[in-house]
Amino acid sequence: MNPIPYGRQSIDQTDIDAVVAALQHDFLTQGPKVAEFENRFAKYVGAKYAVAVNNATAGLHIAALALGLKEGQRVITTPITFAASANCVRYCGGEVWFADIERETYLLSLENTRALIESKPKGFFSGIIPVDFAGLPTNTEAFRALADEHGLWIIEDACHAPGGYFIDSKGEKQLCGSVNYSDIGVFSFHPVKHIACGEGGMLTTNSSELYDKLSKLRTHGITKENMSENHGGWFYEMQSLGYNYRLTDIQCALGITQLAKNDKGVERRNEIALRYKTVFDGKIDYQVLPENTYNAHHLFIIEINNRKELYDYLREHNIYAQIHYIPVHTLPYYQKIGYESADLSNAEDYYSKCISLPMYPTLTDEEQDFVIEKVLAFAK
Repeated sequence: MNPIPYGRQSIDQTDIDAVVAALQHDFLTQGPKVAEFENRFAKYVGAKYAVAVNNATAGLHIAALALGLKEGQRVITTPITFAASANCVRYCGGEVWFADIERETYLLSLENTRALIESKPKGFFSGIIPVDFAGLPTNTEAFRALADEHGLWIIEDACHAPGGYFIDSKGEKQLCGSVNYSDIGVFSFHPVKHIACGEGGMLTTNSSELYDKLSKLRTHGITKENMSENHGGWFYEMQSLGYNYRLTDIQCALGITQLAKNDKGVERRNEIALRYKTVFDGKIDYQVLPENTYNAHHLFIIEINNRKELYDYLREHNIYAQIHYIPVHTLPYYQKIGYESADLSNAEDYYSKCISLPMYPTLTDEEQDFVIEKVLAFAK
């Protein structure tokens, strides 16, 4: 059996043709493909505005800046995520506080977040960054109610979840990143994600004010809009300290064709997940799917004792499983900061057992059967 990774990009001729066409265009960056990708993506997730950036980490950074995060202010996030979900707070000089996860869904726990907020004086925290972990949507409606009660903003880290959704209390479908219950959504276009641009990210918002801030922050804080007629076409203003976080037309051209295939890709991911669940049910634990929720399945995670032994055993058979993630609060940088944190026993217990099995749309039934066979053989 050829090597089977935990995730991989899927590039076909339509993607290649789009990139070649972009290379032949007059604009390689800051051209029409950027706006086209932004408009298509906003429509896809149901948001009013989208802002393309060079990666999701940059997106998280300027999301926090646009929401006014200042040095010393405190933000709550989950310890079970990639470090960027927390690092964006540190880039702004803020303090990161972790609340524990729900043990069955692996998502940031609403109740633990509430308990952490209510253990401190009013105004102690400024925001919350929940993560749609492994593709499973956070119930942002519930987090919005909590945030509004305490005057907090919400950044939805939806990097794992384009195409995922939950049904809200009104019976309406809430796509990940639609930001009807959050202030800003953030997506990733890393090669192992649903939409592969090599690198890249997207922010979504329904606020024209935040859209304006995000647009300037990703381009040095510069604008040419509404410039005086007394100036020539060269004139611009740098109105704030921004960054060069732009995404190229080449990458956006690829993003457009990748986005068009995402629904089929998510459907296939759910077929793969159902096959895993059918075989593992009652034998091996995996992420629970709450009622009225559709998992976009960036990952398929199981829990097993002797996780390191299974990881090595699978690699011996050319199956390259992965671990998602080392709890952020245990990383040396965060250990050195030495701040106070809540009880994170659920996150630490999860990490001791978790392993991500191959999950991507081009995974064949034959390859998946081989993975299942080896996992069950080990688990006996």
